[in-house]
Formats: sequence, structure tokens, C-alpha cells
Amino acid sequence: MLNKLSNKLTITLLSLLLALSAIFITFTINSLPSFLQEVQQNLNLNLANNIVKEKKLLINKQVNNKALNSVFMGLMLVNPMIEVYLIDADGKIMAYSAPENTVLRDNINLDPVKKLLKDSSSLPITGNDPRQIDSNKVFSVAEIKQNNNLQGYLYIILASQAFDSIFNLIESSYIFRLWLVSIAISIFFTSIAGILILRHVTRRLHFLNHAIKTFKRNNFKKSIRLSRLFNNKSGDEIDQLGQSFNEMSDRITQQVIKLEHNDTSRREMVANVSHDLRTPLASLQGYLETLLLKQDTLTHEENTSYLNTALQHSNHLKKLISELFELSTLENNDTELQIEAFSMSELVQDVTQQFKLKAQHKEINITAKFPEEQAFVSGDISLIQRLLENLIENAIKYTPSGGKIDITILTQNDTVTTSVSDNGEGISSADLPFIFDRFYRADKQRQTEGTGLGLAIVKRILQLHNSKIDVSSIPSCGTTLSFHLPFA
Repeated sequence: MLNKLSNKLTITLLSLLLALSAIFITFTINSLPSFLQEVQQNLNLNLANNIVKEKKLLINKQVNNKALNSVFMGLMLVNPMIEVYLIDADGKIMAYSAPENTVLRDNINLDPVKKLLKDSSSLPITGNDPRQIDSNKVFSVAEIKQNNNLQGYLYIILASQAFDSIFNLIESSYIFRLWLVSIAISIFFTSIAGILILRHVTRRLHFLNHAIKTFKRNNFKKSIRLSRLFNNKSGDEIDQLGQSFNEMSDRITQQVIKLEHNDTSRREMVANVSHDLRTPLASLQGYLETLLLKQDTLTHEENTSYLNTALQHSNHLKKLISELFELSTLENNDTELQIEAFSMSELVQDVTQQFKLKAQHKEINITAKFPEEQAFVSGDISLIQRLLENLIENAIKYTPSGGKIDITILTQNDTVTTSVSDNGEGISSADLPFIFDRFYRADKQRQTEGTGLGLAIVKRILQLHNSKIDVSSIPSCGTTLSFHLPFA
């Protein structure tokens, strides 16, 4: 499948190898003639000079045929591909070793000759080939002098027509064919090695892609672990990607589970709110309709009783709506706390006074125990006051007549612990984990005047203060709720 990354990389690698190989072979073939010419010219650079030193080829600008024939014969025996030309000072060909009627030029351009004599560091330098009108070949040259006067030049062509075609050389060269085969084998094994390396590198990406698809099929509810192939120690980019995916899958799984839980809680809350709003509304509507229908037949005492009952349901409805709004405000992520230092002892004393009459009406004794020194804490005083009000109101609600409520403040290390204890009904171990949920009531058969939101508000206030509430309870003996705040 061409859409796979490993296949795309493999095709790209093979294409690059073939393209580079084609470029290399083309460059080698095109540069091989120049290389051979350079080698040949460099090896025979002093050939003409050595001959001139040994033989007097020109005497008074006249050809010494005897010496020249000796040179021709000697070079033909040593290397038949060499062609020797004797030219005068103006470049005119005076004699040569080539067969008759094969020389097509009468003179030689002296510019390459003078260039080679002056500087031989930039080889190859080519000059005219007398046997061809438009062809140049490498040569060896030497000046012929007599009494320091230039008589002419010995001009030797080093490559004859046997080397005119480089392809003839390639076809006749076993080493060159072996070199081409070696390149082909190298390309083949390099391609195989490259493909295996690419497969090894992209294998982790393949597993990562498979893991993501599996994660998606599981509806992001089950996190994926990539520990078998992803090594933390190597730390390359693919390993880092795998580790990031592990962390991301854990986070997404947690968020999905949390969203589902929140959605379930939202549905339950809507159902509970609907139920808790419908009950006081129905009662309120019933009493008001009764008053309208029987207003002429009801006594003053009955009329007052109905109105008080309707007002009681109206107040309960108002309180429920108010606490729902309060809890919604607290759960808003933009909630800002007004942190300040205040005395917990004074705050407990003030809140306790608010509930004195209500406790006396129910014959409940409220006592508060404070430390010898003022316990100053850091927090939002208005929210902590609301927290204490909910805890004390909840304790009064579930403490029977004649019971007691103890509020205790303890200081330890850098923490101030405030506890509210009662000797009421207590909470069973089955209900204990859920008492801070919205609208949860331990005794579902018994209707109380509460809204079921008080302890949920307490929990959220402490979360905003980076704290939590501890609860311990023994059925029929009582309950203690404690929270902790840092020293100011």
C-alpha cells in the first residue's frame, strides 16, 4: 500500500539511490576520458624532451632524417599508438611518423604547445591532432634549439585513433565492467539495508498508529500503554512521542470518565432538582387553591394555618433556589476568594450566637471550646462563615431534643482544626461516602426541612481553600465533621 509511511520512505530512498547512482556513473563515464588523458600525458610529459636531448633532429633548421628515422622506429617498437611530428618554429609540419595520406593538417596551433612548456600543472592540455581537422589530443612537446636559437619542436601525439571512443575502451576493459558490477551490487545491498533500517525505525510509528486507532475504537475510555517498543533511555523524537501519547491517553481517559460522571451527576441533579422543586411547589399551589376555593367557609384560625403552611413551603423553595445558585457560583472556575486573616474563635462565637434561639427551641445545648490564644487563620471569611452555618444547622437538624452540639478549635503545627460534633442519629457506613453529594439524604424515607445541598456547599468551599473535610460517625451515637485551615 503506497499510502503507508514506510512504503513512501522506501520508494523515496530507492529513487534517491538510483538517481545518485545514475549521476555518479554518468559523471564517471564523462570524466573518464579526461582522467585517462591526464594520466597518459603526465606519464609521458618528458618523452619529447628526453628524445631531443639524445637526438639532433634539426640542424640549421633542416631535418636530420637519419636521427628522425631512428626515433620513429624506436617509438613504434615501444608504443605503436604514439605519433611523432617535427614542426618548425612557426608550427608548420616538417616531418611525421604517420602513414602517408593520413595527415590532414599542414601546421599545428602553437598556443597549447607554449602553454604546456610554460606550466604543466594543469593537465590535461590538448593540442591539434594533424590526422583530424577538428580533434585535439594530449601530447608531449620539446623545443629543439641550436646555439640557444629555436629551430622547431618535437611534437608527439600520445593517444592515437584507438582511443577516440571511450565506449570502445569500456567495452574492452574487464576492470571497468567489474567496477560497474560492483556499483550495482553496492546499490542493491545499500537499498536492502536502507529498507530494513526504515522498517525498523517506522515500526514504532506503526505501533503508535495502531494504538491510536485502538484508543479511538475504545471510545477513549481505556488508556493505552506503549512500553514494549518505546524506550525512555534512548530519548529520540519517536520515544518522546510515545511517552507523550501515554500521558495524553491517561489524561483523555480520565477526562472522558470525569465527563461521563459529570453527565450522570447532571442528570441526577436535574431529576433531584425537579423533584425537590415540584414538591414544595405542589404543596404551595394546593394550599393557595384551597384558600381560594374555601375562603368563605374557613375560620380565621384555619385560614391562618393554611397561609403559614404555604409560607413555609415558599420559604423552603426560596432556600432551595438560593442554595442551588450559591453552589453553581462556587463551582464556577472563575470564583475568586477574598483571602484575609481572621480569628476563627471569634467567627465560631458569632455563628454560634445565630443558632442559640433555634437550639433552645429544640432544647439542644451548644458549647464551644477555644484555645487559650486567638487562632488566626487565612481564608475567605464570608465563605468560612457560610461553611460553619451549614455544619451547625445540619447538626441541629439531626440532633434529637435534649441533645448537645460541641464546637472545638485545636491548633497544631501550622494548622487550625475546627470540629462540629453532635450526639444525634449518626450516619451508617453505607451512607457515609455519599453525604457530600447533592440532594443526598441518608434517610430517604424521612422528609426533612433541608435541601440536601448544605454539605455539598461545605465541600466546595473547602476545595477552593485547598482543604478537605473529615467525617466520623457512629450510628445512634453522633457525628463529627472537621476541617483544617492554615495559620495566618
